[in-house]
Amino acid sequence: MTARRIGVVGAGYVGLTTAACLAHLGHVVHCVDTAAPRVARLRRGSVDIEEPRLAQLVSAGLRAGRLLFDTRLDTVAGCGIVVLCLPTPSGRGGAPDLRSVVSVAEAVAHVVTGPVVLVVKSTVPPGTAAALQRSAGDGPVDVVSNPEFLREGRSVDDFLRPDRIVVGGRRAEAVAAVVEMYHDISAPVIRTDWASAELAKYACNGFLAVKASYTNELADLCEAVGADVRDVTAVMAADPRIGRHFLAPGPGWGGSCLPKDTRGLLDTADRAGAVFDTVRAAVEANAHHRARLVRVVTEALTGDPEGELHGHRIGILGLTFKAGTDDTRDSPAVAVVQDLCARGATVTAYDPACGSRRAAAVDHDGAFQVVDEPLLAAKSASVIVVLTEWPEFRTIDWAAALREVVRPLVVDARNVLDPAVVTAGGFSYRGIGRP
Repeated sequence: MTARRIGVVGAGYVGLTTAACLAHLGHVVHCVDTAAPRVARLRRGSVDIEEPRLAQLVSAGLRAGRLLFDTRLDTVAGCGIVVLCLPTPSGRGGAPDLRSVVSVAEAVAHVVTGPVVLVVKSTVPPGTAAALQRSAGDGPVDVVSNPEFLREGRSVDDFLRPDRIVVGGRRAEAVAAVVEMYHDISAPVIRTDWASAELAKYACNGFLAVKASYTNELADLCEAVGADVRDVTAVMAADPRIGRHFLAPGPGWGGSCLPKDTRGLLDTADRAGAVFDTVRAAVEANAHHRARLVRVVTEALTGDPEGELHGHRIGILGLTFKAGTDDTRDSPAVAVVQDLCARGATVTAYDPACGSRRAAAVDHDGAFQVVDEPLLAAKSASVIVVLTEWPEFRTIDWAAALREVVRPLVVDARNVLDPAVVTAGGFSYRGIGRP
């Protein structure tokens, strides 16, 4: 293997993981980001992202001189491969905003000093790589699509031990260069065209969204007929055609990928004139499920699922969209909290990864309070609602929590707690999809 000089543009979840892991594989990586404070921290080895092993890999790369951070794009001028890890947020109608990808791709074409493979790792709709290649013309730039499949909370493991590597391109030589970039990683490599590689990322996340919405609707049905969703999904998980992932009910799906990518997939289908009602229904079901949880909590407190919550204090456990990350982007937990506040509730929330020092980042309008201890969230609460599946919540001292609340009721929207332990502490317990 020949170590390459690689540029990575973007130092967020995907970009920083990509840069640190490529340096770990032996490449010399120039990571560029426009946020000067972030670059300054990264140069010191300070990683703000809550991601296992990531800080260690960044520190190791810095010590070895294989990982360099800068704000200037011209530092990638001599790189043979430049990887774009840029945000593509939802724009109007769900279409992804590609301005960052397009502008940086054009800038890279102007600064490179020789042939370069421009790798698009950002999630983009089919046709993007082809458009970038047309813009680059017949010059030294070869565009390749290489979508990422990184899960927050385990992005390093997913990069170094992936299920598959997808590389789409026009020229075999450019595709081979990207495959070689992953030289020591043992995983199936799927070589394909631009559009197929781009659509594959949307297709995967769209299917996961459908599966998650199905599970949440199944939980509602289990409650209605007296079944236990844990047993039902255990049977499903034992079927290899279904698998065990995305079979845990909760307050809805969210995060930085599924909501954005389902909107992008639906926009792609609409533009192509294709019927994509399954994913559209999954998005609608997700919104319905969140609203149903709010009605469940409201009815428990007022007797009326559409009632007002003025005068009720609610303790919330969990704000991140899933355990193992500090990310609250499009978090269903935050959405539920905001809906409870809109009904007049006073909300105090605790999350292991979102202490009071980060309250402003979580709650922009100050509608609820974020505290640093779970018992503070329980103080004077009429109900405690679990919205994220942090395993730490299983060790809460419920007898101590009983002394803080005004009403001993727990609504476990993640089924993460042991009902016997909670009830032994003096609380009433309600799970999701459980009799």
